Amino acid sequence: MITNRQTIRIEWGDCDPAGIVYFPRYFEMFDACTRALFESAGLFKRDMLKTYGIAGIPVVNVKSRFIIPSRFGDDVVVESAVSEWGKSSFVVRHRLMKGEAMAIECFETRVWAAHSSGDADKLEGRSIPAEVKKKFGVEVESQRGD
Repeated sequence: MITNRQTIRIEWGDCDPAGIVYFPRYFEMFDACTRALFESAGLFKRDMLKTYGIAGIPVVNVKSRFIIPSRFGDDVVVESAVSEWGKSSFVVRHRLMKGEAMAIECFETRVWAAHSSGDADKLEGRSIPAEVKKKFGVEVESQRGD
């Protein structure tokens, strides 16, 4: 399993008037960390769009626990890994760490999405290619043709 670690400096613009990070900013950070996770597996978004004919990997569900606030000037580390693979979706777990303490835990469910063949304005889930899962160290059973 690949885990990507990214150090982030909390900037003034990340914070609300109370001096703590405004919660939507965390979701922007986690989105960037998902991109970095895929890049650490050798999967760059521009290439994935062309190679696999997808429109992207949009978030369809998110669940977060906010435990310890972060403030301007803090250096935090986000650890990101795919915690679950489905046929057309996967879950990315982000752990935002302040020192040794977990400050936030977030689970993003994302879908391997392509434009619908019947309606180009709609997206639909597609099967995640075995080679993508393998890049993350997942053992994929070979499919037998019957």
